Amino acid sequence: MELTITILYLLSLLYIFLFSLGQLYLTWVYVRRKHQNQNSTEVNGYFEPFVTVQLPIYNEKYVVERLLDAIIALDYPRARLEIQVLDDSTDETSQIILRKIESVRHLGLNIKFLHREDRSGFKAGALTHGFKLASGQFIAIFDADFIPDPQFLKNTIPHFLDPSIGLIQTRWAHVNRDYSLLTQLQAFGLDAHFSIEQSARNWAGGFINFNGTGGIWRRQCIEDSGGWAYDTLTEDLDLSYRAQLKGWKFKYLENISTPGELPVVMQAVKTQQFRWNKGSAETARKLFGNVLTSDASMLKKMLAFFHLFNSSVFASVLVAALLSVPVLYFKIRNPEITWVVNLGAIFFFGFLSISLFYWIATKQFYKHPFRIFIRRFPAFLIVSMGLSLQNGIAVFQGILGIGTPFVRTPKFNINRTGDTWKGKAYFKPSLNFLTILEGLLCLYFLFAVGAGVYLQDNVMIIFHSMLALGFGTVFYYSVISLTHA
Repeated sequence: MELTITILYLLSLLYIFLFSLGQLYLTWVYVRRKHQNQNSTEVNGYFEPFVTVQLPIYNEKYVVERLLDAIIALDYPRARLEIQVLDDSTDETSQIILRKIESVRHLGLNIKFLHREDRSGFKAGALTHGFKLASGQFIAIFDADFIPDPQFLKNTIPHFLDPSIGLIQTRWAHVNRDYSLLTQLQAFGLDAHFSIEQSARNWAGGFINFNGTGGIWRRQCIEDSGGWAYDTLTEDLDLSYRAQLKGWKFKYLENISTPGELPVVMQAVKTQQFRWNKGSAETARKLFGNVLTSDASMLKKMLAFFHLFNSSVFASVLVAALLSVPVLYFKIRNPEITWVVNLGAIFFFGFLSISLFYWIATKQFYKHPFRIFIRRFPAFLIVSMGLSLQNGIAVFQGILGIGTPFVRTPKFNINRTGDTWKGKAYFKPSLNFLTILEGLLCLYFLFAVGAGVYLQDNVMIIFHSMLALGFGTVFYYSVISLTHA
């Protein structure tokens, strides 16, 4: 048993080490190419093809009118624009949409209300339903909580003059970044993905992904790649890889942003993170074999591995954390394995790599980046550790093929401090077993800190302290939402 636990511990550390190297490589690519005008959004040539804008909606009464206002304001020839409201709602959202459409009839917009009763395939099913009826050569997609700029189409569509490009993806911005500590930390993490990860993978010739919203597909690319599929929770990542394996090129535009609303309660954050991490693991299980047997370069395959299995770092952190405590005691009985415990220093290397990764990203978005970084990076790292339980479970379920339904992330039209989600529909928190387990893990790692002090072994004390604080923070925010619902 000791040997098995030690081996699992070492394998988890190895994956964390390799993941850190992968993030360090992306950071190097980003810094090297950032100043070479690689992200120019300027395109020469006139191009205004027929575009279909798809708006997948499910019970979004708080934000749907805001979305429709933004779509109506798009600066694009109306004779070449079709708007599909793909509504699966079961509440008054449908009536809000119909009233809004009726109120703008005089503008001459081509708006179609497509309502489904069964919601089969969830978002992917709605997109497929609309795709069959769409007239556009290009398909722009926006989730209900996003607010595209009026110039969005004019700034993106001309890039399709290159016939090899199948997708244009833009960067996410955040309308409620500074609403709370929770939204600040989410923005901090997402900004790194939408600056370094997407840009560097694209520049390095690797696979990138459609992020589910704020992007435009070439219709032919979707058709050639087999269309939307329902067998993963991340239909966007799934179709992205199938398209690129078919030879289609994707282009990421970091300089064009599309604002969206961040979740404001911990349970909503957990729901979103679970879906993303499990869906990534499901897509890895489904498609990584195809990547390996493709004619892609070895570098591209390695980038794809760390992209598709990106969420597995949560599982590795969880396993390494849980096993680090018994390994600490194994060392007492077997002093010869002291080197195993000392390998915990890998976390320090990973910390340095990830620190650089997020520091470079932070510099892109803040007037006083050092101040923001010092305040938010430690908190982000700690909360990420606290989310490793539910995200790790999501990864294991995805890899093992354990199915769960698509659960959307509730949004409440939260734009600024003072706006509230309290008392609104769509959010019914409950004290579930997972939350209780997070509280117990906080106690477990507090015990580990005490054990380290008692055994006079300081190697893992900082790591265990961060874990205790992380699980305690996630537990606190999960429980506090119960009293405010």
